[in-house]
Amino acid sequence: MVDPDQDSSNDKGRPDNEANVMSAPVHQFQEHQEPTKEHMNRVLHLQQGSFSQMPFPPLDLRLSFLDALRSALVEHQETFFEAIHQDYGIRSRDETRLAEILTSVSGIRYLQQHLPDWIKPKKRSVSLEFQPAQNSVVHQPKGVVGIIVPWNYPLYLAVEPLASALAAGNRVMLKMSEYTPHLNAQLKDVLSTIFTDDWVCLFEGGPDESAHFSSLPFDHLFFTGSGAVGKKIMAAASEHLTPVTLELGGKSPCIVTQHADIPLAAERILFGKAVNAGQTCVAPDYILVEPSVKPALIEALTLAHERCYGTDIRRNDQYTSIINEQQRNRLQQILQDAQDKGATLTPLAEGDGDLRRLPVTLITDVNDDMRVMQEEIFGPWLPIVDICDLRQAMHDITERPRPLALYLFSLDRKEQEWIQQHSHSGGLCINDTLVHLAQDDLPFGGIGPSGMGQYHGEEGFKTFSHIKGIHKKGRFNSGSFIMPPYGKAIHRFLYRWLIR
Repeated sequence: MVDPDQDSSNDKGRPDNEANVMSAPVHQFQEHQEPTKEHMNRVLHLQQGSFSQMPFPPLDLRLSFLDALRSALVEHQETFFEAIHQDYGIRSRDETRLAEILTSVSGIRYLQQHLPDWIKPKKRSVSLEFQPAQNSVVHQPKGVVGIIVPWNYPLYLAVEPLASALAAGNRVMLKMSEYTPHLNAQLKDVLSTIFTDDWVCLFEGGPDESAHFSSLPFDHLFFTGSGAVGKKIMAAASEHLTPVTLELGGKSPCIVTQHADIPLAAERILFGKAVNAGQTCVAPDYILVEPSVKPALIEALTLAHERCYGTDIRRNDQYTSIINEQQRNRLQQILQDAQDKGATLTPLAEGDGDLRRLPVTLITDVNDDMRVMQEEIFGPWLPIVDICDLRQAMHDITERPRPLALYLFSLDRKEQEWIQQHSHSGGLCINDTLVHLAQDDLPFGGIGPSGMGQYHGEEGFKTFSHIKGIHKKGRFNSGSFIMPPYGKAIHRFLYRWLIR
């Protein structure tokens, strides 16, 4: 999910009274002073000191943090609905419920269920020549984790990595987007009832604060945003050799072959494009379709939009606005560029530019000179491109940077298997869109230009852990047979035995 621009406490780190967790005050948003660089520095030092005192938080403490976080999300969901709605102008409450609350709660519950097993040391085998000995691996917390959160799903993209980092035993500093001030204020209030600053601290601020945040010597830095900003994040982290996870984006293609169920494909593509008005990193960016089914697909997309949103979204509160004027203007410029270069535009509904309600718009007769085929759209425009067959579609895709998601609509098993073997993308979803992101037991992450590293479920726990190998011996040491002086008979025997 991508932004295209973009004092010490008790040992437990939480209130002694469990009921206090659920009593976060609901405040009206007020302008507060942006956090200073000195504040970030102080909290980092505080969390580093806290981690050194408890470098391996016990399982029950981690589970209590996760339980409190999950309960708070459920308890204050109405507050979060309203805050995100205010930040967007109009944000569908159901989209917030499905894409931010439900996914966050489900992900935390999955962590709670599996963490007791993940945290245990795991035995590994010992080669015969090193016996007797024991090998094992432990998942050790990395320390202080920095998380940079984008504006498009500000609650989910804060909570999901936060929960994984806490499950792994880390302290966390969150940097929120300046585009979501109402949500930031409410989330800060809620988190402050669960965590003290030496465990979790939330920061706001603009580009200067973000740049300083990314330059801090974290033990791991997690960023969700655009590729352009991701390069700067990685460069800043390299100064301290800080490991990074980059969740970026790109142009995620959708392939529709003649073996697709066209009404089903249209409904699911339309859903993936219209949710959050296309402001989703894994939204279908463009469609590659075989000409024999193209007219039926366009008709089915039109009917699917009419069923889901009607033909006039100007007063439909289930359709989300573009986040701000800057993003709306960028989208309008991309659309105008396509039209000026010969594209045909087919809006699927009446919109309202003044309220930033931009309808899903099909774009045909496109070419690679248009911005709509060069840039990640991150909005409701949907280019449709003709392809001869699946092989041409894959050729066109491989000519572009590797995408974060790839969607195939085909009921033919051979086509499904072929695309699995010949494609490279962060994730592959067959006969659906978006929902692979919500699978708790599937890793999520990009490849190459669409990102590096993975999270969700066990992969999230591992991302924020150092997997430390441990080799343990007793008094007897089989290695004594190979110690100098060399050239003894035992050496010659071992070389013949082992090097073959």
